[in-house]
Amino acid sequence: MENKTLPILLKNQKILLIGGGNVALQKADVLLQNKIDFKVVASILDYRIKTVSPKVEQKDFELSDIEDYKIIIDATGNMEVTNVLLEYKKTHDILLNVVDVPEYCDFYFMALTKNRPLQIAVSSNGASPTAAKHFRDECEALIPKDITAYLEKKQIQRDSGIIQVEETQKELIKRSSKIYLVGCGTGDVELLTLKAYKIIKSVDVVFIDHLIAQEILDIIPESTKKVFVGKQKGFHSVKQAQINKLLLEEAATGSSIARLKSGDPYIFGRGSEEAISLVKEGVSVEVIPGISSAIAGPLLAGIAPTARGYATNLSIVSAHLAGNRINLEWVPMLKMGNHTVVVLMGVSRAVQIQECAKSIGVDMKTPVAIISNASRKNQSTQIGTLKNMDTLCENAPRPALIVIGDVVNLHEILPKMD
Repeated sequence: MENKTLPILLKNQKILLIGGGNVALQKADVLLQNKIDFKVVASILDYRIKTVSPKVEQKDFELSDIEDYKIIIDATGNMEVTNVLLEYKKTHDILLNVVDVPEYCDFYFMALTKNRPLQIAVSSNGASPTAAKHFRDECEALIPKDITAYLEKKQIQRDSGIIQVEETQKELIKRSSKIYLVGCGTGDVELLTLKAYKIIKSVDVVFIDHLIAQEILDIIPESTKKVFVGKQKGFHSVKQAQINKLLLEEAATGSSIARLKSGDPYIFGRGSEEAISLVKEGVSVEVIPGISSAIAGPLLAGIAPTARGYATNLSIVSAHLAGNRINLEWVPMLKMGNHTVVVLMGVSRAVQIQECAKSIGVDMKTPVAIISNASRKNQSTQIGTLKNMDTLCENAPRPALIVIGDVVNLHEILPKMD
């Protein structure tokens, strides 16, 4: 059916809702959510209607109930009531909606997105409310969560006489973009979360660093744009500031983007730096957790980072700081009992860690495990103590992590990665 209509908003609406069953309850809930003044008249009332409307009269409908209402909803399903209203309409200026009877309706209810400054209404001309709700939800997903604050800012600018159409268009394109910081775990594609998998398969662009395993790269569709931003020690790589800039440039095109991060984005993955940079520029960001090698590595090597009788505490540390500086502030924790320390980016610093531990009196017989290529087919584990940790690290394939503590002894007992 072709409608002759305009998308309009009515101010100071007053609506009379006739009916007290489930259909009337649905309409009442919509009116309440959109802050519309309405009154309910019905002989039989669903008790829940009283919770959504302060104006309720439990009585048989009479024409006198119309009073000065100009918009009326008939949700009774009673043809006798409908006929009375249709006859009344012949001599009175009212807008009538007879629920689920399109031919008697002067207007339809549209499926509305959330009630906020930017609201989208979707109509199927009464043919299929389900279809209207489906596409309403699709539209809702396109609206940035912070749109209310953005429009309030725009209102202030407009009130001040500032109208920048081109600038606003650029801002909106950027806001329609979304960047996912996706934790890709340790490399095993089967250890991706379902959400990470779906995002990788669906976005327009992926940003990839050198630690992302080939089996994860293989699930990226051929049509997806790929941007390589490897950050590898000892090799030419893209600096973090440049990565942030590239992400913003892609966001300015309105694309959906997945920044693939090894492990978990926030566990020594510099994901927070990228998120802060993007959020400051008004880009929508979502972080997808991933399994960190700090957790998966020991587990797959038959080492429980915490276990009763071995360790009740766990610390995850990095031996590497910005500017290629070493971090040894955590080494005193090696003197703590019932404690496990997992060291990331520490293999190349083994000698300094060893010397620092010895200088402060750490027991050099403390068990140590070096776990390389966690979860991948070439995963390997070397077991020793702090005393020979330098030799173990020197021969260990990279990337690798270090586990220090009595839990390393569980390596001979617990099941390991096949």
